[in-house]
Amino acid sequence: MSDTRTPVSQETTGYTLAFLTLRIWLGVRALLTGIEKFSGVVAVQKPLLDAQGNPDPSGAIVEIEQKIYGLKQYAGIPESLKEKFVNEPLLPSFLTSPFYASLGALLIIFGLMLLLGLWSRVSLFAMGLMYTALTIGLILIKQDPGVSSLGMHIALICGALVLSKYNRFSITK
Repeated sequence: MSDTRTPVSQETTGYTLAFLTLRIWLGVRALLTGIEKFSGVVAVQKPLLDAQGNPDPSGAIVEIEQKIYGLKQYAGIPESLKEKFVNEPLLPSFLTSPFYASLGALLIIFGLMLLLGLWSRVSLFAMGLMYTALTIGLILIKQDPGVSSLGMHIALICGALVLSKYNRFSITK
């Protein structure tokens, strides 16, 4: 009896690994960007320590900034851009407010979907639409470096969509 299975070529393996690499990179990028939207910095007071690590005898206190994560720290967009978006007439608040409110969660969801291989094409396309929406806002407030960065993300997503037929390591297609 002969084996009728088609051998996997090195070319196909390369495309599979290329898609997997893009999927991982885009997934990690979206996931961590989404998580970072829930981060903030708080000032914590701690006793001043001497060279041996013991509290200073004078009782001196130092204030240290510490990064924390939580729902209270959520910021969909940086404060430095918020005023610019508010003043842009082509970005009405009834559209932008829900978008900003959901941006962190969407990034986390799309990132996890890609990393797990859940409906990779759909999650890549949805991520592309989200990055396109972000690009529109950055174009209107003249943030060209951000537009360029998002353009690179769109190019990577397009490349991943082209290679998605080689998606072998996923839960769903």
